[in-house]
Amino acid sequence: MRIVTLLFTIQLFALTVSGQNDPQTVNILDKFSATAINAPSVSMRFLLITIDQVENTKDTLEGSVILSKNSYKLDLPENIIWYNGETSWSYLPAEKEVTITSPDKQDDSFQTRPSSIFTMYKKDYKCRLIEEKTDHYVIDLYPEDLKNELIRVRLSIAKPSLNLKKLEYKRRDGITIDLIIREYNLKVNPEPGYFVFSPASHKGVEVIDMR
Repeated sequence: MRIVTLLFTIQLFALTVSGQNDPQTVNILDKFSATAINAPSVSMRFLLITIDQVENTKDTLEGSVILSKNSYKLDLPENIIWYNGETSWSYLPAEKEVTITSPDKQDDSFQTRPSSIFTMYKKDYKCRLIEEKTDHYVIDLYPEDLKNELIRVRLSIAKPSLNLKKLEYKRRDGITIDLIIREYNLKVNPEPGYFVFSPASHKGVEVIDMR
């Protein structure tokens, strides 16, 4: 559930907002987007907190991710995922099992197009600068698609670096997901093959090919 929550909630959600986007907010997001997209990669260490108000539960885990264009490697305590823009490998170390899939390219979710977290505001979304603090901006994004399960995404963007500090996803089913960024690095140059699962480095692993 943790993997599904993280991978498929970083696509956006459901509340219609009237009026036009504020030019100041768009300008901040344009700079934030350009800074990340023009970097060789975006490397993040994070704390993921999932709060279910219906079940009255709170789940916390630590992880890391490196994004480069439409590729990524995601490390969580019980799961490692590689995605090279074509193929996804989901590895469960405890079970010594890797599942291979080919995500739908028409899917605009984080799993298929992770760079969308830096560009999703550009089309079919409204954005508002909620607050400007001494060291960061607080910006809310609202989709125009009423069928989406999410209500809002809130971004906290550092000043003046424009590094991502936090993402908050608020869903209609009573679940709130906080992604708190502990480390944000735009200088990592991934080696060739970094976003591909290596059988040679994982001997004895059962391969389940779902392509």
